[in-house]
Amino acid sequence: MDTKRVILVVEDSEDDVVMLKAAIRRAKVPNPIQVVRDGEEAREYLEGSGRFEDRLACPFPGTLFLDLNLPRLDGFSVLQWLKEHDECRVIPVMVLTASGLERDVTKAYQMGANSYMVKPSSLDELTELVGLAFRFWTMCEIPPLPQKCQPVGAR
Repeated sequence: MDTKRVILVVEDSEDDVVMLKAAIRRAKVPNPIQVVRDGEEAREYLEGSGRFEDRLACPFPGTLFLDLNLPRLDGFSVLQWLKEHDECRVIPVMVLTASGLERDVTKAYQMGANSYMVKPSSLDELTELVGLAFRFWTMCEIPPLPQKCQPVGAR
């Protein structure tokens, strides 16, 4: 993955954000990180609307870490929203959540998640998980990113 591409973390828990940022840095992933606290903010960020309108300050993300248990708009709703926006379908979405329930895993993949990971309890385990995920994505070819997401058929 291009090291200039932004990682968008969609997570409402401050403790989990701090731990994930630490793991990303410990894994030597140099990409910039942006954080939004709920699914509604994720949608606004991807649209480039509201306080996320300035694409210099809030660049379009190259990947998403998405929690499922979010206020206002949950992670499944974010996945559904992404499916409805052609240009956003190219963003690798890594679900990182507390639930390991089979129905949640299945539903997330059916809705377009590229990976599903249960949050580990230690920073070392999370660092290993993040490092593995980014080593994988650096080996993949990825298309250019849009500047914002538009609904299917709206061009």
